[in-house]
Parts: sequence; structure tokens; C-alpha cells
Amino acid sequence: MNNEDNITLTDRLARILSFIFHPLFMPLYGLVILMSAPTFLKYLPPAAKRVLFLVVLVNNVLIPLLLLPFLKMRNFISSYHLEDRRERIIPTLTASMLYFTTSFIVLRYQIPFFLKSFIFATAVLSIVVSMINFWWKISIHAAGAGALTATVSSLWVKMYTPLPWYLLAALVASGFILAARLKLNSHDPLQVWTGYLTGFLIIILFVLLI
Repeated sequence: MNNEDNITLTDRLARILSFIFHPLFMPLYGLVILMSAPTFLKYLPPAAKRVLFLVVLVNNVLIPLLLLPFLKMRNFISSYHLEDRRERIIPTLTASMLYFTTSFIVLRYQIPFFLKSFIFATAVLSIVVSMINFWWKISIHAAGAGALTATVSSLWVKMYTPLPWYLLAALVASGFILAARLKLNSHDPLQVWTGYLTGFLIIILFVLLI
């Protein structure tokens, strides 16, 4: 019998959630929040928004995604799910370099410092998670969820603008993400919570305190 036939509905939902909230997509979601929340960032020139979104989309989503088939073809990875910690090393380090490339590109543009801090913080988070992954399988999905929650929290504090519904949405989404990773047995609770706290603390540190 095909293994797919044995997958329960909750497993399928967990897989769907893991795809929708894949770590590669989280910076894009963060940008959408920053540019749509009722702060002055919402009123950035449309051209500036497009450029920033396009740079992140190409550098931090499309290039890493296009790299995966090559890595699989060369037997660096056995699955696109990257369940093996050792198989995550090359993709995560590559993603880290691309995040720093994005940071240097963004620094050249005349955009609010808050946005530059956010992009740089995601780059730092990426390298920290990559370094941890050398020795231990931290949950990258959970790190992205923590970063998303921290993005809303720091926007609330830094811009003096209450964002209760945005924060609630981020917390609910985070709960679903963490539950999905546990349901799929991709991580144990310690790996999930460590990932979440790592993502949250690094974004808070760099966006609020720098």
C-alpha cells in the first residue's frame, strides 16, 4: 500500500501549513505586515515597496528554491523536506549568504532605517540558525514564526501604534506552525521552542535595540 494512503487529514493539514509558512516565505510575510500596518511605513512610495519586495523575492525565495533541484540532482540532499540535519547545512548557509547580500543591496536605498534593521536582523537570524544546525537540529519553521511575532511586536513598540489584531494573527499562526512541526515529528518540543525563542529574540534585539 502506498504510504500516502496512510496519511491522516491532520498530517495533510500539517504539511500544508508547513508549506504555507515555509521559512523562505516568512521575510515576505514580514514585509507585507510592515508595509500594510497603519504606520508611516504604509505610505512609502509604491516604487520603493516594489523594489524591496522584488529584491527579497528573488534573493531569498526564488534563488534558494531553484537551488534545491540542483542539490538533489548532485545528491547533496535526499529530499526537499530536508529532514536530515546534515543535509540542511548547504541550503541554510547559502540562504544566509543571500540574506546578507540582500542586506547590502537594501542599505544603498533611501528607505526607513526600520526596514533596513528588519532585513539585517533576518540575515543575522539566518546565520545563527545555520550555525546551530551544525550541531543540533533546531526548528527553522519555528524560528521564522518567532521572527514574525517579533516583527509585529517591534513595530508596535517602535512606532507607538497598537497592533492587537496583527499580533493576535501572528501568535495564532505561530501556534499552528509549531503544532504542525510537532505533528509531523519533524522536531521535538525543545527544538521547536528553541527555534521560536531564537527567532523572536534576534529580531527584537536588532530591530528594537539597534
